[in-house]
Amino acid sequence: MSASHSRDERPLISWVEHRWRVPLCSSSIALALSLMPLPTTATAPFCPAEVKGSIVIDASESRWRKLKRFAGPGLLVAIGYMDPGNWATDIQAGSQFGYSLLWVVAMSSIAAIFLQMLAARLGLVAGRDLAQASYERYGRTGRAVQWITAEISIIACDIAEVLGCALAFKLLLGVPIAWGIVLTAFDTMIVLGLQGKGFRQIEAIVLGLIATMAFCFVAQVAMVPPDWHAVAAGLVPGAPSHDRRDAIVLALGIMGATIMPHNLYLHSSIVQTRRVVGGKRGDFRDTLALVRIDTWVSLVIAMFVNAAILILAGSVFHASGQTSVTDIEQAYRLITPIAGSAAAFLFGIALLASGQSSTLTGTIAGQVIMDGFLHMKIPCYQRRLITRGLALIPALIGVLWLGDGSVGKLLVWSQVLLSLQLPFAMWPLIRSVSDPRVMRGNTIGRPTQVVAWALFVVITATNLLLIVGLD
Repeated sequence: MSASHSRDERPLISWVEHRWRVPLCSSSIALALSLMPLPTTATAPFCPAEVKGSIVIDASESRWRKLKRFAGPGLLVAIGYMDPGNWATDIQAGSQFGYSLLWVVAMSSIAAIFLQMLAARLGLVAGRDLAQASYERYGRTGRAVQWITAEISIIACDIAEVLGCALAFKLLLGVPIAWGIVLTAFDTMIVLGLQGKGFRQIEAIVLGLIATMAFCFVAQVAMVPPDWHAVAAGLVPGAPSHDRRDAIVLALGIMGATIMPHNLYLHSSIVQTRRVVGGKRGDFRDTLALVRIDTWVSLVIAMFVNAAILILAGSVFHASGQTSVTDIEQAYRLITPIAGSAAAFLFGIALLASGQSSTLTGTIAGQVIMDGFLHMKIPCYQRRLITRGLALIPALIGVLWLGDGSVGKLLVWSQVLLSLQLPFAMWPLIRSVSDPRVMRGNTIGRPTQVVAWALFVVITATNLLLIVGLD
């Protein structure tokens, strides 16, 4: 290791030694890296081509056994809907508007399930992911636009993970946010540790993260029970009577954080890890039924977690007159005197768990997009470093320039950016699943097409409404 590298690492190493009383040295870090060899090619479980058809399901098995083998892709999609960006939008919405925007969470979740079913159908029937289908359908300009917007959505999502993890480090361990942002770069070690492993191991890790978040928020809601009649009223669509622009921004943030454009690319690819054998050729109805169950169950769990965050913010903050909670750290500080230290600790643990989601799913989605649009395959750790590096820069600039208090706003606007990218993923998806040539005659029906295009129009119009401004 060069002297220049050693000098660059000393401030961080000294800080860690002082904070946790753990002696570190550059040689020990180099030794740790030498024990974990770096791959030179794209490897499982993050390379789509390496894991395609790797999980075999016998068509003659019982429905329950097939479902157990099939369950998993929906979880990887669902974990993205519980990231720190969702937290920021749900907390601000619950604090400022109570339960009034709960219907947006519910409707966005239903829209996400609908679109994810289209993405899964594309992968199963056509044997292509959305990036591959788009590459074959569009010319150079169309491919470039879709690739750039997909990469932007991954980076926007990763910015939220960076800020969320850094904030969790600060709340639980006292690490300054700027240093916490830098420390998130080390999540690449997780990717390296999983190189060559099976795809089911990633799904098991994601299941553990989802279970952790679900437990934490169910416990917190139980500690501060809401007015369930008001919660039910919040499921009825309607606009708040005040701060309409803020409501639209938050609604777009919730929508972008829930649907996530790059997750459409992700699901259309990872659903192909399942290979049903022993059934009739071309008979995919039973497989689609398994996909529906996996997708619905996973995303309904994500919907309940997001709803629990908003309900918790409404019952803890809005009900007590704290209607200007716009930051996760502010929420953490305020929840302690209201709900107790146990609730605050669970809040921090759940935040840390949610911040790890893009480490796995973002890496896979990035590989899917690069492979599909650029026909490029690189080692998984390099893909992770590229994404995290591009996310670290705006996150650090935002925090150092605007201060720690800017984390909440940065999180919300990162999710709004996701919403702005949605039409660029929805258009090729709807076109592909409606094309008999792509779907081998198994296109979606006319009513489904009408619903899909109506959803596209609503999301695009809402984005335009935000762009042109609303007084």
